[in-house]
Amino acid sequence: MTQNWTQFLAQQGLETITTAQIQAQLQIAKTSAIVTPLTDLGLIRASGEDAASFLHNLVTNDVVGLDNAAACTAGFCTAKGRLLSIFLIWREGNDYLLMLPREILPPLLKKLSMYVLRAKVKLSDATEERILLGISNLATGSLTRPAGSTLGVPNFIDTTLPAHAVAATEGGQIIRLDDTRWLMSLEPVAAIKRWPEFTASASVTGLDAWHWLEILAGQPRVVAATQETFVPQMLNMELPAVAGVSFSKGCYPGQEIVARTHYLGKVKRRTYRAQLSQFAAPGTQVFAPETGDQPCGVLVSIAPAPQGGFECLVSIQSTVVAAGEVHLGAPDGEQLGFLPLPYPVE
Repeated sequence: MTQNWTQFLAQQGLETITTAQIQAQLQIAKTSAIVTPLTDLGLIRASGEDAASFLHNLVTNDVVGLDNAAACTAGFCTAKGRLLSIFLIWREGNDYLLMLPREILPPLLKKLSMYVLRAKVKLSDATEERILLGISNLATGSLTRPAGSTLGVPNFIDTTLPAHAVAATEGGQIIRLDDTRWLMSLEPVAAIKRWPEFTASASVTGLDAWHWLEILAGQPRVVAATQETFVPQMLNMELPAVAGVSFSKGCYPGQEIVARTHYLGKVKRRTYRAQLSQFAAPGTQVFAPETGDQPCGVLVSIAPAPQGGFECLVSIQSTVVAAGEVHLGAPDGEQLGFLPLPYPVE
């Protein structure tokens, strides 16, 4: 993020958000169009004539087949098939941009650079080069259709774009993530110039609202506390709604484990949505009577919820979800209340 953008956000009162403001913003996100500066996300740029093949050989999805009009979700795994990161990948001209949490970007950039060797590819931290904005309007899509929507579809987004499509917009690109969410990647000058346009038809929210929308959509992320915890199927990544794994693209680190899980056995752990009254950090273990004092899953992500308390994504054994009793942090911890996802997990 550039210094000018940081100062601009501070001038908009977005540097510090109180608990009361968070709850108000969550209610707005539930019923209206919002725009959120995604300051917790960063970008890695891959450039050079071997960029496509280099990435294709490292991640779980097809990058060689990715054209300028499409984005894809992809995982980067260890040799044991455990996720180090989940990327959203799209093309910007001849380059590729990889979006991921800022907290894990430096070590991931270093790790990816170790694979360059003689490949004609340059990897760089592009976080300062682009401003990332999340846009959502739940009233426009099929995730939920709440009553009382106060704002229509923002006039700066193209609702005809299909999911994972990329289009040009003034000063950058816009990507449709799903039925109700879009991502904008803009040059810093363009983001500041267009801010009045954005706020004329969408309310500004902080990250908590966007994180809740991400959980509502059932879209996982890997953070520092959960690296090397999940194989992709534990986060629903091969399901169409996430679409983060190709089983026809060839080898990549961990591919044998991921393929074996897909072809030879039933996936025992899936990611589900749940509610809690108390906060717990990603990576917190969960327990069930069926597994005693052994954990049956792990918290993936968590955010404040409009109805109060918190909503989370939790990767957990499907059998204990069916039984219905899962506890946070200890066998006698708070019981999770399971909520529906917008897609089937089986």
